[in-house]
Amino acid sequence: MSTIAVPARPRGLKLLLGLPRLRFTLGISLVWGLLISTGWKSGPGSAITRTLLLGFIAMLVFGLFEQWPKRLPRWIERWVLQVAGVALAMPISTAIIYALSTPPGAPHFYRVTERMEGFSLLVGMGMFFGPWIALIALVRQKEALARHQALAFDLERSELERQALDARMRLLQGQVAPHFLFNTLANVQALVDAGSPKASAVLQSLINYLRAAVPRLNDPATTLRQELQLVQAYLELMHMRMPDRLQFAVHFDEAALDLSCPPMTLLTLVENAVRHGIDPSEEGGRIDIHVELRSERCFLRVSDTGAGLRPGSGGLGTGLSTLRERLQLTFGGDVQLRVSAQHPRGVSAELEFPARRTAK
Repeated sequence: MSTIAVPARPRGLKLLLGLPRLRFTLGISLVWGLLISTGWKSGPGSAITRTLLLGFIAMLVFGLFEQWPKRLPRWIERWVLQVAGVALAMPISTAIIYALSTPPGAPHFYRVTERMEGFSLLVGMGMFFGPWIALIALVRQKEALARHQALAFDLERSELERQALDARMRLLQGQVAPHFLFNTLANVQALVDAGSPKASAVLQSLINYLRAAVPRLNDPATTLRQELQLVQAYLELMHMRMPDRLQFAVHFDEAALDLSCPPMTLLTLVENAVRHGIDPSEEGGRIDIHVELRSERCFLRVSDTGAGLRPGSGGLGTGLSTLRERLQLTFGGDVQLRVSAQHPRGVSAELEFPARRTAK
């Protein structure tokens, strides 16, 4: 079973020091520093440096309480702890910054009026705007988490749909194999029951054919060249069974032979023509196969001069019904299968689908 590659949410230091978070903090801190720098006594450099330090500390506190402690009491939400932590970090961090920036022997910052004014301004703005900025960050984080979960759900749904489609395709291909094999073996049995001397040769031809055909039943795709080879072998096998009642001709565009198609597509059309057209007709008939490439579309046509459509049948036996569903699974709505009556007798089955080259 294949795995779904969903980007994992960062944890630990990757979350704490993530690039988006650093960019957001840097932008907010620079704007804050520029706003107060015009009236800052010690110059704009000092103001911006302090706001950058405070912004970085607030980011660390926000990220720390985002992951620690792992479990919280029921009476407190984590986002409340993060917002409160950012608010409390502002005065404590500002006091530490001012204390460390005080030269040795100089009076404490709270004894100097100009420094105390700067301290009060930073603390006031930090405690007012810090929690709001933290709430904005939380909202953005929730939106990012929602997008991440939506992406994970979409990927999981797409993977499950693909697995269901593959399983359905394998089931339908499994239905094609016994349907075709049983029909062919019934033809061989008819020769054996009739005591025909051709029974042994037909059986050997069937064995040779099955050795080439059966390994391809489970392939996801084949080429029209391979399909025509199987069809040629099948029609030669059927011609040996009823040499006087079956004639056939194959017409194809060389450019179409390397196009991809679901396995047993053309063979199903031909087998349906033999089973429902030639076999029921006392006179037999002729089968004409056309494979054409028109622009970016591939056209297959299998026509016969056999018994024709039975009233109310619509021309769809088990083989064609299964083929139509397989084609819908492969090409979606970009495929057409048409079955119509020919005059004076017979049936024409036409198939049109996108021309796709096989991968080299």
